[in-house]
Amino acid sequence: MRNSSACGQAAAGALAMTLCAGGAQGAPDVVRIGQGLLEGVQSGDVVSFKDIPYAAPPVGALRWRPPQAPLAWTGSRKADTFGPACMQPAQATQSMSEDCLSLNIWTPANLAPGERAPVMVWIHGGAFVWGSGAMPFYDGTHFAEHGVVLVTINYRLGRFGFFAHPALAATDHDGPLANYGLMDQIAALKWVRANIAPFGGDPANVTVSGESSGGISVNYLMTSPLARGLFAKAISESGFGRIVGAPIRGGPNSGEAIGARIAQALGVKGDDAVAASALRALPADRLNATPSGLADPEIPAPMIDGKVVPETISAAFAAGREARVPFLVGGNSWEASLFPDVAKDPELTLAQAGAERARLVELYGGPANLGKVATDVTTDAAVTEPDRFLALALTRDGQAVFVYHFAYVPQAQRASTPGAAHGAEVMYAFDNLPAAPFSYGPMTIPAATAEDRRLGTAINAYWARFVATSTPDSAGGAPWPRFTAADQTVMVFGPDGPTPTADFRKDRLDFLAAHAERGAPAASR
Repeated sequence: MRNSSACGQAAAGALAMTLCAGGAQGAPDVVRIGQGLLEGVQSGDVVSFKDIPYAAPPVGALRWRPPQAPLAWTGSRKADTFGPACMQPAQATQSMSEDCLSLNIWTPANLAPGERAPVMVWIHGGAFVWGSGAMPFYDGTHFAEHGVVLVTINYRLGRFGFFAHPALAATDHDGPLANYGLMDQIAALKWVRANIAPFGGDPANVTVSGESSGGISVNYLMTSPLARGLFAKAISESGFGRIVGAPIRGGPNSGEAIGARIAQALGVKGDDAVAASALRALPADRLNATPSGLADPEIPAPMIDGKVVPETISAAFAAGREARVPFLVGGNSWEASLFPDVAKDPELTLAQAGAERARLVELYGGPANLGKVATDVTTDAAVTEPDRFLALALTRDGQAVFVYHFAYVPQAQRASTPGAAHGAEVMYAFDNLPAAPFSYGPMTIPAATAEDRRLGTAINAYWARFVATSTPDSAGGAPWPRFTAADQTVMVFGPDGPTPTADFRKDRLDFLAAHAERGAPAASR
């Protein structure tokens, strides 16, 4: 039997090998669920189960349909190896397939008989186009060591997960459309509620969590009536709370209009059952590629469909129609790392403030370095202010809310890096820091120092305590106060460790909020 540790999986590639040393192979652990017997592997105090199907393969006639019940199996299914990632632009670290709806579980090995541990379901990021639940940063060992059952999921991505077309609507009048990736996430949460108890998890104490498009997904799930009651708490990391999805139909930029252009570029015309069958018959590799002749390829993402996503995130929170659950939310100090051209032409950002441009520049440090001003404005307008907006809404509705700002940069990079890049907090939240330097996308990540590891241990402990008790308390060091409208205290994670900070960037965020509410944000979104 292969080593069960995520760090030892060949599918994770060389990157995984830099994250942690492989442990000794453990004995299998067998769990029975409705689908059959699962054979996991124990390593130290943690048992892991990988590649568990939570829905039927979404292929053939099931492409672009809501996820169906998972298939059963006979005998004992080995759960020691990650399954394929969902279809996405080619990447070398893991195989991919349209048959990809699986999840992975890490659970404490030392639970007492009948004990039920809190559960955290993690939704990966990747712009709704890339990623998987098998990425080595998401190894759940350290959460399980804190007594948390950690679940990571795959969900349909790109055109497989977020696609609309008149032919699909014509052949499925009553079912939800377009947001198949979000439907997968809801199906995974339903699977967890029905099946997590045999793994030692408490189906009544589930926290849904995610980062980037995973954080956006959490925010959408907070507003979706189809997800109501499936989780007791939520964590949204860099979730772009004021993002606006396209409508499914109506106008040239609607989901169906974009889908029709893509279909035509792929040689499929019409809006009837014949066209729907032709679309479902397209080879997955062809659908995954950018069609030639398409002048402006769309970026697949959730759409306002009236059922899964009835309205924008901000509209739902503003009206009090969000799930009223304890909430942990935050972002990083250099979210503008996603928009590298902002500093090259700062006026494109600053001019959006109109007559108040001078006031905006003054709030952000003055005109000496307009590139930095535009960069900081972009970070705050895209993530920091929307996080505060969501936090204020839930606080208004009587919920416990905890807000963070991740500003930590490793010592070796502080002289050359503007701040903590988008996604930089994930390896700290999971306490999966690299033992050796490596490159990850545009980022070069140095080997972890003792200072880095202290912060990773602290953040992981805060997250685990929130998952267990609805408050991070003082699990990672300084007590983390609840966010209130009166003091707006944010936990800042910087070189000095966790530091509660009252009225965090209040003047700046008030300015940006006023512009956002008028529909004229002071930075690109």
